[in-house]
Amino acid sequence: MTITKEMTIQEIVAQHPETVRTFFQHGLMCVGCAAARFESLEQGALAHGIDVDALVAALNEAVQQQVQS
Repeated sequence: MTITKEMTIQEIVAQHPETVRTFFQHGLMCVGCAAARFESLEQGALAHGIDVDALVAALNEAVQQQVQS
């Protein structure tokens, strides 16, 4: 499954817990906050001034690394 900016933060973390570190590295610390349940990745990134395309790419890379190991 490919991570997209339309997915909720909670959905991503629930399906791919290995992405938590990537969220933190990009400055998005709200992986466990209430908004993570309904806020899309794009909404969360924009609210925190984070480049959503770079974040999506990094999250998908983290998932791929997990699959390969």
